[in-house]
Amino acid sequence: MISATQIIYQPEIKLSHHNAMQLPNLRNVWLIALAVPLVGITACSNKDNPDEIRRQTAEATETMRRDTKAVVEGVKEGMHSDKAVDINTASREDLLSLPGMTERDADRIIAERPFKSAHELIARRVIPQSEYDKISDRLIAGH
Repeated sequence: MISATQIIYQPEIKLSHHNAMQLPNLRNVWLIALAVPLVGITACSNKDNPDEIRRQTAEATETMRRDTKAVVEGVKEGMHSDKAVDINTASREDLLSLPGMTERDADRIIAERPFKSAHELIARRVIPQSEYDKISDRLIAGH
């Protein structure tokens, strides 16, 4: 015979093995039932629209083209910046390739030749000090 204390401390569990296995399956069914519509909504959004993908691809391609062109121009400019310009023999175009050099300044340099040193551009007031400071590291006066 079962006493009252045994009933309180040892409750009878009536779940069978079959019932315990069905509960997680029901939970999985509910999760799947909720997940399928969310996946469907996400898959049908505008971001996967072929026209939108084409537009984004064209935009990215244009950006890459523009950036590549800027890099090429920078490399070209960098290649030319390593070369010193001889103010006694440089062509007008070579002088104009210097940063901040105007046509008027290039013409004045050519007209005032020859120079013993690049600093004579300042001493003879051919170009202002501010312009000379920008290009002095790229100037030489060959003899």
